[in-house]
Amino acid sequence: MVTEILEYDIGERNVASNVLPITAKRNDDVLGRIGKLETRLARNEREVDAAQHVRFRVFVEEMGARLPADTMRRNRDIDAFDAVCDHLLVLDTSIEGDPEDQIVGTYRLLRQETAFAHNGFYSASEFDIAGLIERHPGKRFMELGRSCVLPEYRTKRTVELLWQGNWAYAVRHRMDAMIGCASFPGVQPEAHALALSFLHHSCGAKGDWFAAARPELYHEMDMMPMEAINPRRALFAMPPLIKGYMRIGAVFGSGAVVDHAFNTTDVLVILPVSSIAGRYINYYGSEAQRFNG
Repeated sequence: MVTEILEYDIGERNVASNVLPITAKRNDDVLGRIGKLETRLARNEREVDAAQHVRFRVFVEEMGARLPADTMRRNRDIDAFDAVCDHLLVLDTSIEGDPEDQIVGTYRLLRQETAFAHNGFYSASEFDIAGLIERHPGKRFMELGRSCVLPEYRTKRTVELLWQGNWAYAVRHRMDAMIGCASFPGVQPEAHALALSFLHHSCGAKGDWFAAARPELYHEMDMMPMEAINPRRALFAMPPLIKGYMRIGAVFGSGAVVDHAFNTTDVLVILPVSSIAGRYINYYGSEAQRFNG
């Protein structure tokens, strides 16, 4: 599945940001910069290939994912969606060499119109999202996935840059909602009973935003009653990326899905842009306005 590995979330921050504005021409494709790090979309196939190699290093070499034999031989995490997605990159510009040698993190972005023109959203292989999208005919969805960062770059500033890029991209393309899968490590949902139960009770998607795991893949998240949950411990047990989604304002679909290939337990993230916490809109909004036209 879309194994999302980012070791730090945005956290509670003052609105005063150290994500520096990019004072350049309107067509500058750099979406954010902090020190030696910058974020932008991949510009060519070589950079996409390098991002796929970063994914391989994290998902296969670090986490033990089992990919098809041809991709394993190439040391790349590749699937059919790569050809139609945009690939958000974080680059360490202090590394000598070509840009593809500087890629230290990546996110894969898929807009609704592109998804519907090809094979749909990747999330639909695990979650029933058709009803969710049909209930919002006037809204435009985008999917976030395949996020990963090399171990030595798993810091707050790298995550901030990735979210700066996601936000600028969403504003540029006038997206109304973000969806995607986020992962717990391992294939035993019971090992994450505390965190999954907390998500079910506290952050479950309801009403028009409800969606659930596909019936044949559904694993119950409601494994503990709310009164038995210590919220502080539940948050401590949460993967940082999922905790970061929560702080921004995301809700989560019903049911988890076990992905044996990627050695993960996946949950569906649903993030209406209108629900994003105001402090984060302030945090990223002025930078994103460059792409509003």
